[in-house]
Amino acid sequence: MNSPGSHLNRAISVAPMLDWTDRHCRYFMRLLTQHSVLYTEMVTTGALIFGKGDYLRFHQQEHPVALQLGGSDVSDMRRCAEMAQHRGYDEVNINVGCPSDRVQNGRFGACLMAEPQTVADCVSSMQAAVDIPVTVKSRIGIDDMDEYEDLSRFIDTVASAGCTTFIVHARKAWLQGLSPKQNREIPPLMYDRVYQLKSEFPDLHISINGGIKTLEEAKAHLQHVDGVMIGREAYANPFMLSEVDHVIYGEQPSVLGREQVVEQMIDYAKQEIAASDCRIWHIARHMLGLFQGQPGGRHWRRHLSQHGTKRDADHTLLKDALNAVLQAQAAAESFTQSRSSEFS
Repeated sequence: MNSPGSHLNRAISVAPMLDWTDRHCRYFMRLLTQHSVLYTEMVTTGALIFGKGDYLRFHQQEHPVALQLGGSDVSDMRRCAEMAQHRGYDEVNINVGCPSDRVQNGRFGACLMAEPQTVADCVSSMQAAVDIPVTVKSRIGIDDMDEYEDLSRFIDTVASAGCTTFIVHARKAWLQGLSPKQNREIPPLMYDRVYQLKSEFPDLHISINGGIKTLEEAKAHLQHVDGVMIGREAYANPFMLSEVDHVIYGEQPSVLGREQVVEQMIDYAKQEIAASDCRIWHIARHMLGLFQGQPGGRHWRRHLSQHGTKRDADHTLLKDALNAVLQAQAAAESFTQSRSSEFS
């Protein structure tokens, strides 16, 4: 059976980011780009099987959307892949890149790069159980297993089990001595390693991740690999995603400006707050960067930050913050015009 995920165009995707890419964040980002693949935060098999919360909840507007899964027990991974497909996800992705101590203690994440056969066994079992793609996100290496040959061996072993799509963060991970934050910044980026993978395995879909800040950089990477995954920059400056469908996918430019995005998020916030125990800050915190680099951007961030966590805050927070932006922009324009008239 063909699933929607088997036809995903992964030219651009937004990375799974713990505590960031929750369902509210993904809904917001989907307003900006219709084609980019969005990834959930990493969800562990233990949370899905034994947890009391609904960790698989998402809005139908989010498609194409992929679940990132953390785990290494073959039967648990298979069971969770089945759950993901049942709930309608377009892809399930295995986390083989997170370096945190908590993740290592659970025997998943980047430490699994030292166990390629374990990852291969998970892939094989999961693919036998579901029709949606099973993909892998990894680093280029860990600790002293950081030669290209180590990476090539890992990819070859997992690909032999049937995995055809790999997302590779172009930094190694130090499992001891560096925090997760330091592991995103200190090990040097080695994009050439990922390019070399694509040359060695031309039939695999290889996406590159790590330190990519602009769509021009993304286009340059796409000359060498099949896809680009953008992480922190897409979160800090989300409106960059509004150019993706035009610049990367060749579609018409987005008709939604920042003001229209806010208006749609107000409608979304009304529905979410009415339907659940959601608070406006759960939504607004993902929107802090919407006016990044724009006149009034500081007023937007300040209003959301100062008022968003108040107990009585509701969807009007977004409207009031937008009004603060528009007032600041009008004042700046008036000042510019008055200065121009002085010298005319």
